Amino acid sequence: MKTLLLLCVLSTLVVFCMSATAEQKSKNCNDVRAAYSSKGFNVNDVPNKGVNGASLKVCPQGFSCCTVEMEEKLSQQSRYDIRAPVSRLSTNLQSTFRQRHEHFDKFFRELLKNAEISLHSMFVRTYGMMYVENAELFKNFFESLTRYYVSGSAAVNLESMLSDFWADLLERMFRLVNVQYEFSDAYMECVSRHTEQLQPFGDVPRKLRIQLTRAFVAARTFVRGLNLMPEVVNKVSTVSASPSCVRAAMKMLYCPYCSGQVALKPCQNYCLNVMRGCLANQADLDTEWNNFLDAMLGLADRLEGPFNFESVMDPIDVKISEAIMNMQENSMQVSQKVFHGCGQPKPSMAFRSKRSAKDTAFTGRFRPYSPDARPTTAAGTSLDRLTNDVKKKLKHAKKFWSTLPETVCAGERIAPGDDCWNGTAKSRYEAVVIGNGLANQVSNPDVDVDITKPDTVIRSQIAVLKEMTSWLKAAYSGNDISIENDEEASGGEESGSGCDSPSCDTDRDIYFSTPPNPVDPRVNLVHAEASAGVTLRGSVALAFCGLALLAAHLR
Repeated sequence: MKTLLLLCVLSTLVVFCMSATAEQKSKNCNDVRAAYSSKGFNVNDVPNKGVNGASLKVCPQGFSCCTVEMEEKLSQQSRYDIRAPVSRLSTNLQSTFRQRHEHFDKFFRELLKNAEISLHSMFVRTYGMMYVENAELFKNFFESLTRYYVSGSAAVNLESMLSDFWADLLERMFRLVNVQYEFSDAYMECVSRHTEQLQPFGDVPRKLRIQLTRAFVAARTFVRGLNLMPEVVNKVSTVSASPSCVRAAMKMLYCPYCSGQVALKPCQNYCLNVMRGCLANQADLDTEWNNFLDAMLGLADRLEGPFNFESVMDPIDVKISEAIMNMQENSMQVSQKVFHGCGQPKPSMAFRSKRSAKDTAFTGRFRPYSPDARPTTAAGTSLDRLTNDVKKKLKHAKKFWSTLPETVCAGERIAPGDDCWNGTAKSRYEAVVIGNGLANQVSNPDVDVDITKPDTVIRSQIAVLKEMTSWLKAAYSGNDISIENDEEASGGEESGSGCDSPSCDTDRDIYFSTPPNPVDPRVNLVHAEASAGVTLRGSVALAFCGLALLAAHLR
């Protein structure tokens, strides 16, 4: 009798427990139905109460509120869920550096335009019609500088362009200061060939060449680097998740649904292993990414210091005017050198017929550079302020790819402590957190990663960053090696004036260095004595008389 009574009590308890469990399970499935439908799925996919989960492919089998159809749909949702935070972080990074690229590019272009406007205004006031009649020379000069900034050596050989500019300027000025003579084209070609030997403009051309080369190479390479960053981030962040990654993400994010625990979040270390497996290829970008950022920071320091684009372009009108004044003040000596090297020119019959013209001697002189008179750029800031801002952003972007898992597995996406989902139950996650990168995934307990097949898109971006880093490092030394393939095929060499030579350490002016390969003269131009044909006073008077007659004629 007692045995029968005991069996009845036990049976009642079992029935009660089974009833309570069934009720709880039924209730949990109702929670799952609500959570599932909130994702935009059909609530009818979810069973009203727990079913046999033996057919499930990802989540734990046994009693379950999930079906195979639900697993498939939640897998697609998982693909979006793991991509969303990465996409958001990547989009913010792209936006940050796309804006900085626009700011720098606009700033440099406006400095070029303002420099051209300033020179035109100053030269009209200083040289009058003699400048106006030759204004196309300076217009072409700035157009060439702009083309070089935009397209580099593929469009303009900067050193050759500058040499041609000074040679052309010498030819025009030589005619002006020797208006009493007639010069054939062949004679002027002789003059132009020896511009560097004559040094009619003093040391200005050499210094300006080095200064412009370093500043332009640094500016355009830095802007190119800023432009590259959003492109790389966009391509890398849109790499598709592998099937094994999606499977692991679904298990981490939605398998708690199957047991009715819709609010249960994954353990942090569990999340880290899943995300490090999913982002293994992206993490391999980190080394070259950081090298690239270091090179950008180094070049930014150059832009703030010796390669400052703003300090080159602002006073360029003053520098060119200084060169013109050097030519005027040394016109007699330059002319005598030319006459001895290229031959004595024929007197001009037109000049003799106009000797009675009113003497209106040219008195143009360049005016002192006044920074306060400079037009401001629409960018609304100085180069130093732009550079300081972008340096902070560059530093913040370091280790972006290797820290993505930590950034994603934080906050509301995980559960603190041991009350978290470990992949099978609500319990502590016992596995060891593996390292970043593809090679480390061989021991990943949660994501199957084929370490023998690196992602081709990411590998290509690693190569792109490596190449850009080499350009940045070259620009840091004042060299432009970003030359197109056709130039390399034709034997093109690096352009620029580097800072690796000993002359950079001994030069007093941090912008300038001694030319490494001086050109051997073709013609021995001898220095003329004051007694060679005309006296010093008579020669100067004749030169300025010619200028005056030309000015009168232009009027």
